[in-house]
Amino acid sequence: MKPIVASFFDYPSATFSHVVHSGMGSQCAIIDSVLGYEPHAGRTNTESADQILDYVAAQGLRVEWILETHIHADHLSAATYLKDNTGGRIGASRQVEQVCNTFRELYNLAETTSELMRHFDHLFDVDEAFNIGPLLCHALYVPGHTPADVAYLVENKAVFVGDTLFAPDVGTARCDFPGGSAPQLYQSIRRLLSLPPETRLYMCHDYPSTDRELIDYCTVLDQLRNNIHVKEGITQEDFISMRTGRDATLEIPRLLIPSIQVNVRAGDLPTPETNGTRYLKVPLDMF
Repeated sequence: MKPIVASFFDYPSATFSHVVHSGMGSQCAIIDSVLGYEPHAGRTNTESADQILDYVAAQGLRVEWILETHIHADHLSAATYLKDNTGGRIGASRQVEQVCNTFRELYNLAETTSELMRHFDHLFDVDEAFNIGPLLCHALYVPGHTPADVAYLVENKAVFVGDTLFAPDVGTARCDFPGGSAPQLYQSIRRLLSLPPETRLYMCHDYPSTDRELIDYCTVLDQLRNNIHVKEGITQEDFISMRTGRDATLEIPRLLIPSIQVNVRAGDLPTPETNGTRYLKVPLDMF
């Protein structure tokens, strides 16, 4: 069965969210949703997520899964908002526990790691098989960008790769966050690029440096021929050298500080304090 994919781009965070399903009235999954955030004002908004909800309603879809490819550091997740509005289950890799524990300590969060993990309804084991309605899927373990990245393979035809790969002219994601690993990322990418050449790889981000159109997906063959960081002929040693050197020059993501605190809670906002207001923390001199 061929999966149907609708992609939505959030321009402020340069993030693609995707809805995958098997046809009108079927079950669906929402992958890598975005909760809008205005850092200068501390305001959230649901504009991006509401576009997805409008599509789901128009197609008569039933949300079975709300999936995260990893704990994002560049946008806030709308997973909890979408769950509250659809009843879908929030899913992520079992390895997010490691990431949540790291950042719980950094932010000195009141919740224990176990309490944070309760925000996720299902934690996928390595390469676990699951279904989106009649669509057979696998949660492929692809660490490197973080220790908890997964790529969702649907019917052996489409893969939602998260930050493991970008469009060929953009390359690959950084590996300098806690637990990141350039050797692991290279091996994870080689795994994805060993899939059949016509397999579609759906992006989580696009950062075009020219006036080209946005690229929401490309094929394995496109990546093998053209990816500036990992095309055929680039060795693991070449990649590690490039990635390590490049990562040392990169700025901290603009929304890292709010994103991590929200995303370790699967997109849920911190509990209101005694005055009824929710707060995010800014750890000083830590990044």
